[in-house]
Amino acid sequence: MFKPRQYRARAVEYGDLAKTSTDSKQRRDFQKLEHRFAALADNEQWLADNYQSSVSSAEVERSNGIILADEEDHVLRCLGAALILQWNTIPTKLQRELFDTAGSLGDVLQTVTLRGQIARFLHSHKDEEMPADSISKPNMTKGKPNGA
Repeated sequence: MFKPRQYRARAVEYGDLAKTSTDSKQRRDFQKLEHRFAALADNEQWLADNYQSSVSSAEVERSNGIILADEEDHVLRCLGAALILQWNTIPTKLQRELFDTAGSLGDVLQTVTLRGQIARFLHSHKDEEMPADSISKPNMTKGKPNGA
């Protein structure tokens, strides 16, 4: 990642090239690049100067680099819990798709580990009681997913 001084150095290089260029189109191109790199330097400097004040204390940083607000974190936890509570009522094909999607989130190098953790969790919770209102749903036979 470039630092502000590196962007500024590139801006100076393009400025010098613009000054020495004899072709007017090439001069304009170098001037545009000079301005772009100067703007990038300004942006990087602003980010460096204001990083602490721009990161809210209500945010939580996850190990895979995703930052979620506390409220979003709570919503995702509730949705995940609701999904697990209804897991046995979900058609097998959708269960597989959800498993594949969940297993592919996060660090690519940890995909196998994550998929194993998810599989063990689902297996250890597969026979848990479902809420009473889900038992009356169509195509349900003794808490097993549709088509199983």
